[in-house]
Amino acid sequence: MARSEIRFILNGEDIALSAVRPDETLLDFLRLRRSLRGTKEGCAEGDCGACTVLVGRLADGELVYEGVNACIRFLGSLDGSHVVTVEHLRRPDGSLHPVQQAMVDFHGSQCGFCTPGFVMSLYALWMREPAPSDAAIEKALQGNLCRCTGYEPIVKAARAFDTYGDAASDPLATERTEMARRLADLRDGSRVEIGEGKDRLVVPSSLDDLADILEAEPKATIVSGSTDVGLWVTKHMRDIAPVVFIGGVEELRTVIEDETSITLGANVSYTDAYRSLGARIPAWRSLLDRIGGDQVRNMGTIGGNIANGSPIGDTPPPLIALGATLTLRKGAKTRDLPLEDFFIDYGKQDRGSGEFVQSVTVPLPKPGAIYRVHKVTKRRDEDITAVLGAFHLEIEGGRCVSARIAYGGMAATPKRAKAVEAALVGRDWNEAAIEEAVAALAQDFAPISDMRASAEYRLLAAQNLIRRFYLETAGEERVTLQRYEEA
Repeated sequence: MARSEIRFILNGEDIALSAVRPDETLLDFLRLRRSLRGTKEGCAEGDCGACTVLVGRLADGELVYEGVNACIRFLGSLDGSHVVTVEHLRRPDGSLHPVQQAMVDFHGSQCGFCTPGFVMSLYALWMREPAPSDAAIEKALQGNLCRCTGYEPIVKAARAFDTYGDAASDPLATERTEMARRLADLRDGSRVEIGEGKDRLVVPSSLDDLADILEAEPKATIVSGSTDVGLWVTKHMRDIAPVVFIGGVEELRTVIEDETSITLGANVSYTDAYRSLGARIPAWRSLLDRIGGDQVRNMGTIGGNIANGSPIGDTPPPLIALGATLTLRKGAKTRDLPLEDFFIDYGKQDRGSGEFVQSVTVPLPKPGAIYRVHKVTKRRDEDITAVLGAFHLEIEGGRCVSARIAYGGMAATPKRAKAVEAALVGRDWNEAAIEEAVAALAQDFAPISDMRASAEYRLLAAQNLIRRFYLETAGEERVTLQRYEEA
């Protein structure tokens, strides 16, 4: 079965579109086609949050709403979803929504440009946590920038949510059963095909359908969360058609856990991974909290971060350190390979024509193993990695018996530091062994200089991460860190 239109619900209205460009963003649709201009364009790259809207989708029969960046969310990815913009917010009597009223009363709006985006991020938080902690508020606002430095009144407004209304009486709550039914009705099991050639987009109906599509069109651009591909369009003006939007393939959203491993489907978002990887491997919680803001974490996927092959992707190094295995599929056939072998060279991965990432299996650290992940950036939140180090060691009787150490940002691909590992395995776990490992790092990597860091800084930062790891795990009071001095 196939149909030639995208179907979704915008606020309360059923939308059916047969004229959709593969690279048309939700933001452009809202502002230019629907005149819903409360959703703003600030950065056009998913950083500032001025374009934040909510997107509701059915997940295992439950309707889940998440904040997303409309500027890099493609219209073709919305089939079967509910889009909520700031214009839809209201009390049942039509007056200002509790989140909006709190923002007014606490003077949370200054120039006002960013205000709708803040309201939508706070709305998503209010629906999850009507009386949020300061930590929850700060995390919810990671993806929103205020150029007037007006964060304090916004935080005060969020603290007062529960005095302004009951989240259970919000229309998105009271109408949830009916909206879930409407969205279920949109799921007719059809493939969506719109346009031809450079104007072609396809939305698969299932995992098997995706495999068939990519066998027929192996050069198509695969788009899941679009947190990277969105910038190919908005910043680099790249032609991405034909496009296959896979975000709605539910078989790729599965999470399978057992006593020794977690298998994540390629569509598992950073937000969903937090609930599985983060719950069982504490180091992943702090890492995932620093990947973009909520909007990016809700859209971006582990599979996409792997398939993109970026040398500064945040998830491959810590996955490699754990010994993760990748499952690739082409047609009806699958194959497994160690994740570290997937990355061949810059922009080149071991993925054949028509083949796609289906899942990644992550072994859990053994009891007693030491596992840490450290990310170095220019600013703490919402920044791209300069250097990322992942360390996974087993220490028995004061001696290192196994080591898997991987870095991002240090080479053309995410890569293990095998010379460092060799310098540690079989050695007593002490500062002398650490300094030998630090010296060995130059055998593993010859980093480059770019806008994020110089080669000298990268090497020294990576060496200091080894020292930091030792300091955290050995109980030593002192270890000497080398300082970087710019010439």
